[in-house]
Amino acid sequence: MPWERILSSIVGIALALGIIIIGGWYFTLGFCILVYLGQLEYFQLVRATGIAPAAKTTIVVSQILLAIATVSSSLADAVLPLAGTLICFYLLFQPKLATIADISASILGLFYGGYLPSYWVRLRSLGSAEYSNLPLGGFWPKTWPNLKTMPEGLLVTLLAFICIWTADIGAYTFGKFFGRTRLSEISPKKTVEGAIFGVAGSLASGVLGAWYLDWPYWQITGSALGLTIGIASLLGDLTESMMKRDAGVKDSGQLIPGHGGILDRADSYVFTAPLVYYFTTLLLPLLRH
Repeated sequence: MPWERILSSIVGIALALGIIIIGGWYFTLGFCILVYLGQLEYFQLVRATGIAPAAKTTIVVSQILLAIATVSSSLADAVLPLAGTLICFYLLFQPKLATIADISASILGLFYGGYLPSYWVRLRSLGSAEYSNLPLGGFWPKTWPNLKTMPEGLLVTLLAFICIWTADIGAYTFGKFFGRTRLSEISPKKTVEGAIFGVAGSLASGVLGAWYLDWPYWQITGSALGLTIGIASLLGDLTESMMKRDAGVKDSGQLIPGHGGILDRADSYVFTAPLVYYFTTLLLPLLRH
């Protein structure tokens, strides 16, 4: 693995851990920046295929969506159809007649680049208000590692990120040295062996995390979470690879040394967020009763 890739990963993980732990509006601000940069790359890919999306409007409403998600999860769901309607109105009144592709790409940019990532904001916000000890809803633990002094959203978000990291690192490393069978024509470098090892790494992290957090039926719930995250992160990676293939580019950008663009690193997180959120808010409460 190139040194620039390793150093970029270390810096990225350190920054991610920082905003995850602090939470509040600090976490939201960090995600707003990531979503903004990611959507810029997404619309650059879209334009490379000859489509003219409502990029600026989509980016603005996505930022509003993230801010509202910090305040109220249910209200954020109401913003999605309103934002989609606004995007369509914008395209209707352009000098050049918009196409179905223009509308579809814009709505996908809102859904893929704004709405789905908003679930990370919602997840980190779970139970955070009562633990806040910093301005703007921030939090910093007074003792380590006393789980009783940490909000549920922080613990689950950390576990989800760890599962994604182990899946990515496992798939990359094992696939590079032992991969022989191509996984898909969409991404020729990905192998079946790497994918299996990546999902297995996520599953192991999920089980260990569930045991550490004392979840009910931790062997089952941990396996379910780890398996879900491992598969969702892989599908997210392949989806972004499909977009790049259609646009005829190798990387979505060059912002991160050794990795490419924001989307090249964040693709594993997009589909994972809502799954982890509903796993935590719907399934776990049922098993605790």
